[in-house]
Amino acid sequence: MQFNSFKIQDKHSDWSRHIKWRYIPWMVVAVVVFGFPFYWIIVGSLASNTAISTGSVPLIPFHPHWLNYLKAWTYTNFGRQLLNTLIMATAVTLAQVLTSSMAGFALARMHFPGRELVFIGFIATLIVPFQVIALPIFILMANLHWVNTFAALIVPTAVNAFGIFLYRQFFLTIPQSFEEAAMLDGANPWQVLWQVYWPLARPATVTLSLLTFIAEWNSFYLPFLFTQGKSMYTVQLGLVAFQGEFATIYNLLMAATVFVSIPIFILYLIGQRAIVEGIATTGTKG
Repeated sequence: MQFNSFKIQDKHSDWSRHIKWRYIPWMVVAVVVFGFPFYWIIVGSLASNTAISTGSVPLIPFHPHWLNYLKAWTYTNFGRQLLNTLIMATAVTLAQVLTSSMAGFALARMHFPGRELVFIGFIATLIVPFQVIALPIFILMANLHWVNTFAALIVPTAVNAFGIFLYRQFFLTIPQSFEEAAMLDGANPWQVLWQVYWPLARPATVTLSLLTFIAEWNSFYLPFLFTQGKSMYTVQLGLVAFQGEFATIYNLLMAATVFVSIPIFILYLIGQRAIVEGIATTGTKG
């Protein structure tokens, strides 16, 4: 019996090795296809603008121009743009986590007339492109004198329907007995949310935080509408400064793109497991 179990384990290990070797070539192809553009940006950031314009950039930079990074940093006051983007992305992320968790808890655990209609209304907003509502939002921001301020960059995206959906679905997976036990101990709904449900919703919180921060970091359209002075530019608007009317400074543009991409790349490496976990645990109960 023991001998048979060893044979089964050997067959299983052989099958696992066969499956791994079978997919390795496809993994290599995927790495090359998706990784080469990033490698090319790094190579271009270390080349001269003339070499990029004439298409004579070598695959391996034997004579790298490291000063391109310093020039790119000072060309458009990149430090200020980085700070503006960091403030905007952090504030929007905190606002969305706060509003989404409260709305998600209300839609998941509180019973009131029209609850399902309210939830459907939130979900329906996901199909409306931001460009459709950009004009009325701009008029509102102008009437409030918020144009070219952080308020215009933060308030329009402080509430997110996807975040509400994410928290609602996650809160539905938490046993109601937790809420009942807290109520028996004298907790009110606010205490149930922040002391019982919210700590358990860590996967949803991390997922929403990462997705929101990355989206805001890469946002171009909203800052383009609501900023008028260079002092309020974000990093995405700063990249446009390298593209002139008659010429583009490609090497500095690529160097600045490296600056912009590094924080997102680090966040993705840190949070990819949490994103998968948060999405996987969403929607298991409706």
